Amino acid sequence: MSSELRGRTAVVTGASKGIGLAVVEALARAGAHVVAGSRGTSERLDTLVKEGAATWVPVDLARPEAAGELVAAADGRVDVLVNNVGTAPARTGGFLSVTDEEWRRTVDLNLLAAVRVTRAALPTMLAAGRGSVITVASVNATLPDPLVIDYSAGKAALVAFSKALSKEVGPRGIRVNTVSPGPVETELWLGGGGVAQTVSAAAGITPDEVVAQARGAMVTGRFSTPAEIAEAVLFLAGDRAANITGSDVVVDGGFIPTW
Repeated sequence: MSSELRGRTAVVTGASKGIGLAVVEALARAGAHVVAGSRGTSERLDTLVKEGAATWVPVDLARPEAAGELVAAADGRVDVLVNNVGTAPARTGGFLSVTDEEWRRTVDLNLLAAVRVTRAALPTMLAAGRGSVITVASVNATLPDPLVIDYSAGKAALVAFSKALSKEVGPRGIRVNTVSPGPVETELWLGGGGVAQTVSAAAGITPDEVVAQARGAMVTGRFSTPAEIAEAVLFLAGDRAANITGSDVVVDGGFIPTW
């Protein structure tokens, strides 16, 4: 365990599993107390709570008022905010199959949830004259895919929002960055009803074949792990990244073929 973030308070959304849970674990190992927001909990998150490393706050960030409820649980101090909550439904029926309501839900969870939580946390950071906001985006922000057309649009907006905000609050000591993963070993990709299963059903191939195709698109030949994404978040959260703001850190195994 390091002491890089000892004495600091971090708020993490979508914290019960996958990337969010890995981020909670990484921040806790670095000494931060983590306020973990999610709709449900998990065995590992429960353990962190019992150990005193985290406080779980049951919130559904699809509710606009939930952002304020989550930040209020930090008791007036937010040194690090990690916006992670999101959704990536596979649109196998194409653009014309995606309804207004589906667009609204995707944009709400992938963009507006982060906007609301950031809005709630920012006054505390501004009063302290320091803080770090890290938002989990996606390679699809710059490599949009019709299979996740509304997700791609929401993530692109999320990166633009973060970049714009970094210019406003940077002179006041607040750093704002994004981390953009490629395919990651999470339920979002590999679980029941995840991308691999959904795409395989529409394409007439097996989920393993879908995963193999995705792996083949990466130079490293493998998915990233949640822990690898969490390490990038941890770096941006701490003082080692004290002069990094407005950046998008890509962790994709070479998935994006350009630079």
